[in-house]
Amino acid sequence: MNSQPRAKHLMGSYPYWFYLPAGLLFLMFFLIPTAMSFYYSLTRWTLFDATFIGLDNYKTFLQDPQLKMAFRNTIIYALLTSGAKVIIGLPLAMLLTSRIKFPSLFRSVIYFPVLVSTVAAGITFYALMQPSTGLINVTLRNFGVPRIDWLGDPAIALYSVVIVDIWKGVGIAMVLFMAGIQSIPLEYFDAARLEGGVWVKFRHVILPLSRNATFTVILLSFIGGLRTFDLIWAMTHGGPGFASDVLTSVIFKEYQAGFYGLSTAGNVIMFLLVTVIAYPLMRFFNRMELEL
Repeated sequence: MNSQPRAKHLMGSYPYWFYLPAGLLFLMFFLIPTAMSFYYSLTRWTLFDATFIGLDNYKTFLQDPQLKMAFRNTIIYALLTSGAKVIIGLPLAMLLTSRIKFPSLFRSVIYFPVLVSTVAAGITFYALMQPSTGLINVTLRNFGVPRIDWLGDPAIALYSVVIVDIWKGVGIAMVLFMAGIQSIPLEYFDAARLEGGVWVKFRHVILPLSRNATFTVILLSFIGGLRTFDLIWAMTHGGPGFASDVLTSVIFKEYQAGFYGLSTAGNVIMFLLVTVIAYPLMRFFNRMELEL
């Protein structure tokens, strides 16, 4: 008598079992490490023991005299890299989805830096940007440009790393924009061609109808900029002095000095910062997508 309802119940719950593997992975590799990070940020810990000290790590980290500059550098870095990837990536995508010769070759050349290891790219550009022997300055000298200390001048060191980050990451932005452009029905392009050519095509077709791709590029690039570490560390180590320090490099320096609890508190603050900035931004973009 009860077999039929029981069978329906099992069939109804059956799809939820497919959530179990992903749920376990999420629990093991995100929820548990996150909870442990919050706990250890409240302790003075080593590999062998931990002493609970409350919020002292947070107070010490927030009182770091370099934190203000590191926070400023982090925001500048994220804004410049995300903005430039949109400004450069969209025209490149338009060009490479148009009728040009050898589009696959150009796409491969522009996308190639994405495949290069970030640390390898940083070390390479560190050598290229040397003030006396670097290929960039040697080339510029042949055109009468005076020597530029790309990574040794506190005024431009951060921006030198920004340029390399843009060079390395613009390929991803280009691919996302190409996907957005290629999803637009051809009828819109035909109508724009009749109305006024390239500007009408860009202003009234590509720009509004590839808005989802634009939102994705901005969000991913901005979050990546907030969390950047490896490229800056490979090129400047946060220097000269503290001129190109970002939040992640300050956290790593604390870890290097053996202040593990302090660096863990910094990581928690970094996590909260990214969440506080990225979540409202994502909600805003989602609302705008619904209005399209």
